[in-house]
Amino acid sequence: MELSKNDRIYLAGHRGLVGSAIGRELQRAGFSCVITRTRRELDLLNAAAVQDFYSETKPGYVFVAAAKVGGIQANHDRPAEFIYENLQIQNNLINGAYRAGVKKLLFLGSSCIYPKQAPQPLKEDYLLTGPLESTNQWYAVAKIAGIKLCQACRRQYGCDFISAMPTNMYGPNDNYDLEASHVLPALIRRFHEAKVAKQSTVTCWGTGTPLREFLYVDDLARACVFLMQNYSDEQFINVGSGSDVSIRELAETIKRIVGFAGGIMWDTSKPDGTPRKLMDSSRLLALGWKPLIDLETGIHLAYEDYLNRFAASRLEK
Repeated sequence: MELSKNDRIYLAGHRGLVGSAIGRELQRAGFSCVITRTRRELDLLNAAAVQDFYSETKPGYVFVAAAKVGGIQANHDRPAEFIYENLQIQNNLINGAYRAGVKKLLFLGSSCIYPKQAPQPLKEDYLLTGPLESTNQWYAVAKIAGIKLCQACRRQYGCDFISAMPTNMYGPNDNYDLEASHVLPALIRRFHEAKVAKQSTVTCWGTGTPLREFLYVDDLARACVFLMQNYSDEQFINVGSGSDVSIRELAETIKRIVGFAGGIMWDTSKPDGTPRKLMDSSRLLALGWKPLIDLETGIHLAYEDYLNRFAASRLEK
């Protein structure tokens, strides 16, 4: 389904890491009618408000990039919030899109939907074949429900609703909160602040041995627009870079890019999470998409974003 440059596109979650990247990609590609709403303008937890919004704006296409997200600590501390709010947001957006007659919808999930001990790399067929990682199961269950709702709408109503499962994202507009952020942005902030404070060491969680895959968020945004135009299948599809790195290697790379001269201490009393998470993105690659930004380049760009947007604002305060 070829998107017209004048089609009405609703981008939910446009201020977040992924949503803002999709917004940049849509603008770059020349789409002139992208509809957005801030949280203050539209409460996605309110089903009636979402339905009214759909009725008023009549979008033909919807990107669901809105979600409550966070790292291991945030998921551990606030499990009820993570499962309830994500279920509410996606239910309202997906069911609302069906009721409003939206032509096509793309729902974004997460690699945490896969079982903790699933074979590597992670194939789409491995969903629901084993127990989830306990630290983020609440978020994962919500995302699995979103996938299933899209599939159910296809089967029962004939909706062209698709789902994409991105690997770990990073890049411009990331969250650098040490309590709520994911590992890569958290490490950027830790090493930067340690450099500024002239600390002798930085303490990182766990053993450093888990393997993680990372994708620059603008590459994901290109994949999302690509899928909206070129994919229509009930089976969700993985979006990853195709390679992984240990948390220890990641920390060493970020330390070097940031310019921190001290050492790294590993707090092995803290959880490692899933031992390895590498996505099998062969189905997407076969369609013609491929990532353009390698990890080294991406971390340089992410650190530049941190300095321009986050570190500068903290300095002003």
